[in-house]
Amino acid sequence: MKTLSIDIETFSSINLQKSGVYRYAESKDFEILLFGYSVDGGEVQVADLARGEKVPKEIINALIDDSVIKWAFNSQFERVCLSRWLRLPTGTYLSPKSWHCTLVWSATLGLPLSLVGVGAVLGLEKQKLSEGKNLIKYFCIPCSPTKSNGGRTRNLPQHDLEKWELFKEYNKRDVETELAIQDKLSKFPVPDAEWQNYQLDQIINDRGIALDMDFVRQAISCDEKFKTENLEKAKELTGLENPNSPSQLKEWLFEKGVETDSLSKEVVSELLEEAEGEIHEALSIRQKLAKSSVKKYTAMENVVCSDNRARGLIQFYGANRTGRYAGRLIQVQNLPQNHLPDLKEARTLVKTGNLIALDLLYDSIPNVLSELIRTSFIPKKGSRFIVADFSAIEARVIAWLANEEWRIHVFAGGGDIYCASASQMFNVPVEKNGINGHLRQKGKIAELALGYGGSTGALKAMGAVQMGLSEEELQPLVNAWRESNPNITKLWWGVDKAVKRAIKGRTTTSTHGIQFTYQSGILFIKLPSGRQLSYVKPRIGENRFGGESVTYEGVGGTKKWERIESYGPKFVENIVQAISRDILAESMLKLETQGYEIVMHVHDEVIIEIQDEKSSVEEVCKIMSQTPSWIEGLLLNADGFESKFYKKE
Repeated sequence: MKTLSIDIETFSSINLQKSGVYRYAESKDFEILLFGYSVDGGEVQVADLARGEKVPKEIINALIDDSVIKWAFNSQFERVCLSRWLRLPTGTYLSPKSWHCTLVWSATLGLPLSLVGVGAVLGLEKQKLSEGKNLIKYFCIPCSPTKSNGGRTRNLPQHDLEKWELFKEYNKRDVETELAIQDKLSKFPVPDAEWQNYQLDQIINDRGIALDMDFVRQAISCDEKFKTENLEKAKELTGLENPNSPSQLKEWLFEKGVETDSLSKEVVSELLEEAEGEIHEALSIRQKLAKSSVKKYTAMENVVCSDNRARGLIQFYGANRTGRYAGRLIQVQNLPQNHLPDLKEARTLVKTGNLIALDLLYDSIPNVLSELIRTSFIPKKGSRFIVADFSAIEARVIAWLANEEWRIHVFAGGGDIYCASASQMFNVPVEKNGINGHLRQKGKIAELALGYGGSTGALKAMGAVQMGLSEEELQPLVNAWRESNPNITKLWWGVDKAVKRAIKGRTTTSTHGIQFTYQSGILFIKLPSGRQLSYVKPRIGENRFGGESVTYEGVGGTKKWERIESYGPKFVENIVQAISRDILAESMLKLETQGYEIVMHVHDEVIIEIQDEKSSVEEVCKIMSQTPSWIEGLLLNADGFESKFYKKE
């Protein structure tokens, strides 16, 4: 046996979408119902475990045999569930070294992240059965007790044998669909290096990260008390049954002479500027309650496993246009920043439930709770965190790609790119907190908004007007940035031309060391690492300005499969972010090889759990600053710190 393709159907009373597979499989009532499999691409077999059938011994042996490659669509689910089924100890899982994932393979080719979506796009003869959702709802999750079902809370096979037989067919079809996908994609295999990155991703997800659950529960409790107290204040003030109701509050305001169609955060802030007395107090309470949110803390409660570790927080190839990692469940990629100078003290007050002190010391309890979310992540007992991230990695990569020499010199000299950019744009020296220091902010806004072809709209979206720039300043700022970065501007349009030539001629082109190939209805962009970005069914069309544009098929802003328009600067953004991702992936492999256990990573930052006192931040940053052999000449730098809880320094 060389390969084993698997699909399982399971039952658990834990909500999979909210809690993730690790917590889901820990449930006492977790059970594998059906085990569909195919050996070496042969006929699919289904073991009906729910009705007493057994999985053959040779198949069980193959699960723990690293010489047999196991395939599944979203194989993390099968691997974790089968680990529990095999009764491995909590926190221990089947090694991911011999597991490959059809979802990952599909994602590398720009395809949807769902089995039904991939089957539809590829036009497979055998696709996932559409009845599946109803069958899963019937057999795989608890049901509500009713008179008609005898008060039961779960549907078993004997409750509807006809549906059960259809469910077995559905399980079999899923394996057949996965095999068809493997066959269809066989011309474009995933490189071994990428499977190595995937396996490390699974090791990190299996390892998980500890949560301070005493702190998490107290944070939720503080928020509940805060909401209750303020709602009572609002009721007493307004006399309303539910002062949190927009319609009721608007009516109360109207009676007080204040007319408004909306109570959005922006509108309430505007109304507060002129409001007085009880109106001001009522709107202030409304504003406080609007800021009150403990969704991240609640997500932690849902996700945490029995050993107080959260697992499955990172999805490999979650952004399939660049291959970047995506956050799941707690969504660690969009955690609020922390700016409190006394973070440790504020955390202690929350952990001890001291709401009175919090109210006295801070203007906004919701803001405090928000800024403390990161501190919920802690190292295990006797350990500490080393947190390290790359410094301005995208700015460094685009400078290297475009050979924008003045930028490269700034990085080589350890300079501040925002000051240097402002200095280049306005032809005056700019120093942070020094000479012409007020221009640094303009340099920063320009850097963040304009690097990928952005114009005045991008500056506005970045908050340029709110930060004090006038409308009249925006276009000159765009012009100044582009004039200061002629090589980056050339990179945008060089990539634009190369992409169009490749699609029109169905051939291979190149520019700035990047290769563009049209093959089998896909545009491939080959990165310096050797990895390829994929754009399905590219075409040359006409944009809204009457010029040429490139479109391709993918999952767009609507979260549906659709035709997406792109152009040179946007492709450059994909390329730069993809290269940055490859640098991070290689750095994580180096760190793991040298004994550093990564428990989480967020954007360009790694969080390492460490016990060894000899290990240092300096050593970690030194490893991360090593330039990969495939991108010679790029100057990397990493900064870091040690902490007893996760934070943004």
